[in-house]
Amino acid sequence: MGNSDGGWRVRAIRGATTVSENTAEAIRDAVDELLDALETRNHLEPQNIISATFSATRDLDAVFPAKIARQRPQWNDVPLLDVQQMHVEGSLCRCIRFLIHAYLPVSPAEIHHPYLRGAKSLRPDWQTASASLSSGWE
Repeated sequence: MGNSDGGWRVRAIRGATTVSENTAEAIRDAVDELLDALETRNHLEPQNIISATFSATRDLDAVFPAKIARQRPQWNDVPLLDVQQMHVEGSLCRCIRFLIHAYLPVSPAEIHHPYLRGAKSLRPDWQTASASLSSGWE
């Protein structure tokens, strides 16, 4: 794993998941699972995260995803933002997405963008590319 020049670079990581119901507990479970996959698959330490933006569909309002992230070990100092995902008729319901910028010593092709649960349908191309990885979250 590594950049061709061996240096750390700012990288963007995307990911998403779906939630079974609009409750704080269900949202917490989904966000924790998503962030566990992010950290584990990318060998990412929170101190290397520049910022994280979470979006949620309009049918999720029981708790802010950033509030859940902030309670994780070492995430308290990460700048976090929650926004509402633009509504498009027929789009995936009860969905939480993130866009995270972080310093990583890998090329863009080596980044794992976790799409879990029903959100796998948003990026089937990335699911195929990551099929060779161990699958605790898929």
